[in-house]
Amino acid sequence: MSEFSTAELALVLNCGRVAASKLAHRAWTLRESLPATWAALAAGVLDEYRARILVEVLEYTDPGLARRVEARLLPEAATLTAGKLKKRALELLLELDPDAGERRREQAQRHADVRLEPSPEEGMARLTADLPAEVAAACHAVIDALAAILKADGDPRPIGQLRTQVAADLILRPWDDSRPPVTAHLQITATLASLAGASTGCGAVNGLPITAAHLRDLLARLDALGLQAPDGGSVTVAVTDDDGTLRATGTLDQLRRIAARGCPNHPEAGTGSNGTGMHTSSDIETDSGTGTDSGTDCGCPVLDRPGRVNRYTPSAAQQAFIRTRDRTCRFPTCGQRVGWADTDHVIPHASGGTTDCANLCCLCRSHHRLKTFAHGWRFTMTPDGTLTVTTPSGITRTTRPPGMRPPPAAPDPPPEAAAPPPTDPDDDPPPF
Repeated sequence: MSEFSTAELALVLNCGRVAASKLAHRAWTLRESLPATWAALAAGVLDEYRARILVEVLEYTDPGLARRVEARLLPEAATLTAGKLKKRALELLLELDPDAGERRREQAQRHADVRLEPSPEEGMARLTADLPAEVAAACHAVIDALAAILKADGDPRPIGQLRTQVAADLILRPWDDSRPPVTAHLQITATLASLAGASTGCGAVNGLPITAAHLRDLLARLDALGLQAPDGGSVTVAVTDDDGTLRATGTLDQLRRIAARGCPNHPEAGTGSNGTGMHTSSDIETDSGTGTDSGTDCGCPVLDRPGRVNRYTPSAAQQAFIRTRDRTCRFPTCGQRVGWADTDHVIPHASGGTTDCANLCCLCRSHHRLKTFAHGWRFTMTPDGTLTVTTPSGITRTTRPPGMRPPPAAPDPPPEAAAPPPTDPDDDPPPF
């Protein structure tokens, strides 16, 4: 392709050279790296917006790796919201090629910058900064906490406007000590296998995907789960199965106590194979890098999800588990964060629904009201947190908790071997 082709394309489309170059590169990526996505787009199975998201995540990836991510993600791509699709694509990319992910992370840190660019909104501009995931999560948590304080004090402005004002004040008025001190609350999500270095599955910090190596580096900087949480803040570790299903949550202090105490019935088995002493009732079956003691296999649930309670109000442990599992409002297409969501009984408590993690999910106030007062809607949930919503007209949408991966698709059965056509003995070729 000629180096001047983008200039010609820009004139044909009557757009700038940069826009034409991006469009050409997107088309090249679809053709060379994502042919199945291109076919789904052409057939109308996948919309252009979601196809563009896949291109943006995978356009600088090796074509072979891009096709592997595409093969695993494309069957569910049309059912995911744009934000969930992008996160899932990043998770798969980090999982399938963690070494390349680490190289890209190091390169991104070298090229990090703060940028000012115009906004499509009249009279506005955007200030963006490239930060490590855990630093960005901590900064956003501080800004959000200060904005929530202003809102609680009666400020009538929308919460988003308050966040932007807080961010500007923190930069332009660093000497202002009138704001109350707040500290970030970080949530680290990982499988025990990835914590122990036995898996390349990626983890997350406040929902932002990171590689397993990045995760272990972060935990090492937290003194291998031993550093005290910052004053006024918290660090929560969410332990998942290999498929992303949340098994348990705990603070650093709780995990330290569990590791020191060990199994309540077999204290001599307190330290497992990875030295943490953490295991769940489901880990006993696998015993590979999960922290169980291969010499006892007692099956005691040292670390597991909270049990049900015999009242309407969920316990504090249940609230922490559900909010860690769901992260946002679970209504399909809604992304309202759990800080502004209610913990709802899927089967209403008044109708016999239990206050149990298998019957609780996060819904924003708007969708909570819809579920409670709108006629004809149906909500059902499986024990692992998979929620299915059916509209009055019969349209059904299913959402899994963020980070939980779908079951692998069953392989197509091998084609039956075609029987050879019958032959006439008189037509057999003569022996040579």
